[in-house]
Amino acid sequence: MARLYDLQQLQRFCRDERAWLVETIAALVALESPTTDKGAVDRCGSELASRLEAIGGRVSRLSRTDRGDHLIAEFGCGASQVLLLGHFDTVWPVGQIAKMPLAESNGRLHGPGVFDMKAGIAIAMLATRAVLETAAPLDRRITMLWTSDEEIGSQSSRGAIEDEARRSDAVLVLEPALPGGAVKTTRKGCGQFELTVRGVAAHAGIDPTKGASAIHELAHQICRIYRLPRLSPGISINVGTVAGGTRANVVAEEAHAVIDVRAATQNEAAMVASMITRQQPRIPGARLEVTGGFDRPPLERSAGVARLYDQARQIAGELGHDLAEGSTGGGSDGNFTAALGVPTLDGLGAIGDGAHALHEHVEVDALPDRAALVAGMMIAGLK
Repeated sequence: MARLYDLQQLQRFCRDERAWLVETIAALVALESPTTDKGAVDRCGSELASRLEAIGGRVSRLSRTDRGDHLIAEFGCGASQVLLLGHFDTVWPVGQIAKMPLAESNGRLHGPGVFDMKAGIAIAMLATRAVLETAAPLDRRITMLWTSDEEIGSQSSRGAIEDEARRSDAVLVLEPALPGGAVKTTRKGCGQFELTVRGVAAHAGIDPTKGASAIHELAHQICRIYRLPRLSPGISINVGTVAGGTRANVVAEEAHAVIDVRAATQNEAAMVASMITRQQPRIPGARLEVTGGFDRPPLERSAGVARLYDQARQIAGELGHDLAEGSTGGGSDGNFTAALGVPTLDGLGAIGDGAHALHEHVEVDALPDRAALVAGMMIAGLK
């Protein structure tokens, strides 16, 4: 564990660099970066790369054709590394900043993407500066991986995330904190299934018994699916979209539903996936097709996760505040790293509110101490 003096030195540095931190956040927020707009994402990525190089990072771009390029930045050297992980894509379209102006008022910094999660990137950068500029030389690398497609499932970045995680002693995820600043020691796994029902078309008035309604069968299946959460408290299910049929007087030949599924443990995820895929039709003549599955495994509170949390809470206490833990139903790239067995602590980013909402903001006064906490973890939390 780092000595109290060292932590206080880190804290003073981060507090003294508050203006730099806010300016960095503002610069990233001003460059809007919706996931599906490669040009916009890459413009933000270029600015971020320049700023990472300016603080001493050795930056590599992982080029992608249909998504924004991902960025890896390395600091220091050594046989082992700690991975700082997050994303710079957002859910907001270009132009949203006109409706949600970048503005600081009443101790809050507002803007699209500021909470989820550009402030977290700046926190990691200031934490790294604090370590490199005030502490003794590290015997490990600090590696940052900032991705461009987290908001739509991380398909083009998952390989890089898992590769860097396997090289790491621990992963610190700069996603937003829970209310009050709590870190995330559990996250539900996330899955999406599409259920397609094939029926038999018929005239609804003349010979309905010759048909098999795909819509009626789909209704039966949805009712069955909604009983699954009773099997285990960590399972949640939402049928998000439904479509089917052609006309009111035609027995529907086809119907579809897209189903969002969350599970707190890998066992729950396997159970619910098996039960969805093994559903049998109730109406004679109907057929079921199920595609999809879990694309993010659960982040479970393993011994490694608990160890990192205990270290973070001790550091936070020496910095003058408590650090709670909690869980969330949303997934992050930390789900991938934790599922590999690499100790992972999530939610180390900004304190605020409004992810994906019009009131998105971060608490400015809390930002420097958040950076000091991350810096303390890099120095002491991995020994």
